[in-house]
Amino acid sequence: MRKPVLGLVTLISAVLFSCQKPLSELESAAIIPLPSSIVAGHGSFELNSGSAIQIIGNSEGLQGLGEVLASRLKPATGFDLPVNADGGDIQLELLGGEESEAYTLVVEEDLIKITANSEAGLFYGIQTLVQLFPVAIENNSITEASWTVPAGKIVDQPEYGYRGSMLDVARHFFTVDDVKYYIDEMAKLKLNSLHLHLTDDQGWRIEIKSWPNLTTIGGKSEVGGGDGGFYTQEDYKEIIAYAAKNYITVIPEIDMPGHTNAALASYGELNPGVNLPDGDFSTMNEGEIDFDILDGDPKAAEIYTGIEVGFSTLATNKEITYQFVEDVIREISEMTPGPYFHIGGDESHVTEKDDYIEFVERVQKITAKYGKTSIGWDEIATTELLKGNVAQFWALAENAKLAIEQGNQVLMSPAKKAYLDMQYDSTSRLGLHWAAYIELDSAYIWDPENYDPGIKKQDIFGIEAPLWTETIETREDLNYMVFPRIAAIAEIAWTPSEKREWSDFQKRIAVQGKRWDINGIGLYKSPKVEW
Repeated sequence: MRKPVLGLVTLISAVLFSCQKPLSELESAAIIPLPSSIVAGHGSFELNSGSAIQIIGNSEGLQGLGEVLASRLKPATGFDLPVNADGGDIQLELLGGEESEAYTLVVEEDLIKITANSEAGLFYGIQTLVQLFPVAIENNSITEASWTVPAGKIVDQPEYGYRGSMLDVARHFFTVDDVKYYIDEMAKLKLNSLHLHLTDDQGWRIEIKSWPNLTTIGGKSEVGGGDGGFYTQEDYKEIIAYAAKNYITVIPEIDMPGHTNAALASYGELNPGVNLPDGDFSTMNEGEIDFDILDGDPKAAEIYTGIEVGFSTLATNKEITYQFVEDVIREISEMTPGPYFHIGGDESHVTEKDDYIEFVERVQKITAKYGKTSIGWDEIATTELLKGNVAQFWALAENAKLAIEQGNQVLMSPAKKAYLDMQYDSTSRLGLHWAAYIELDSAYIWDPENYDPGIKKQDIFGIEAPLWTETIETREDLNYMVFPRIAAIAEIAWTPSEKREWSDFQKRIAVQGKRWDINGIGLYKSPKVEW
């Protein structure tokens, strides 16, 4: 009597199991950041030498978008896909209407179509499409493969409008080509804002024609005593233009009134008389330095190549300081089409509190005079912020809440989660750990809108992952510290929190790692992932 019962149970189990639909190729695709909606179809589209790209709509940028897609697909496939061909089997359609970064990607057996209301939306759809091809699409030489894309429909839009990364070119200088490389990798992850930290104690990196010593003196140093470097105004314009082609806005930062030793070494008249302590203090721990405010006429500061912070300040009670600030903001703003200007404001430990407040409030007005919205590190919220200005939360939630109480938003960059220069663990060959050790899972498993009870979704301007470069000298160093964590931050910025799961991200980042490997990116292979 037992055998029929066991047989029936086995049959029922088999039927039930067969009814559980396995994930389709599209649903299991390793897309980063994860789209809002993925619906699987039947079959797949196969790219071949007869494929072509058709552009539909009215926009000067459409041809360029078609060429972007063709250039991404050509090296590995060898296919020279014509752009704007009638009846092309890959279509990019600009619908127009309300501006947004949303896109829809439909894949059928004989057609791929990306539609969006904006060029940026089409650009992001292209990034997703490239990720749907086999990882061999990343090869720079012709590769034998079946260039298929699984059928289905993706409807996608970002969770936050501002999705960025900061690159510190002041502690160690990075060339124009290095910055372009970083822009390329940001764009693939749908990040849209590049914050350039252009000045600090160790170096001044942007040419200011009305104050030439800033680069001839302040631009020739960096951490560790290297040669430094700077961007001419033409270099800076080149970076701006390259970022724009990748739908990335550049936010320049001039850090002040602290972090200004490079400026003080260039022009003594800006110096209130803050001297560096004697001896080799570059290895001292925070809090060990006793700063002296000297009386008498200020003189140019000494060039500084250490990594300690908090010892420098502009002379906040001198009119020449504000003329300097205005000249710098004016020249940079004239070259910067984006709406934002970062005024720094952090760790100004030797600036008297009242002087700090007066300085920041006055500088905000200068920034507004030249048509820019100020962003500053969270300390600026201890002053009266102009309406619409943004406090970048890096250290103190209390400061972020002060900005919110004033009716302003905060840019989320908590150092314990989003700082790309923090070591992964105690064995990391680069980085610091004053904020935290940040393994890949720690960088991924946090939610901006629940990070602190006083910060709600409506209070958040966006998400940014800063990369400080005290220990980072080369592109190879950058790769090791940035990848794979920047992908985690990009997904937090793009994907709704209810759709994000660490176990799913682990699988997708392993595939993304293969893409980075093909591109020669020496990423950190986290033990949290089966690469």
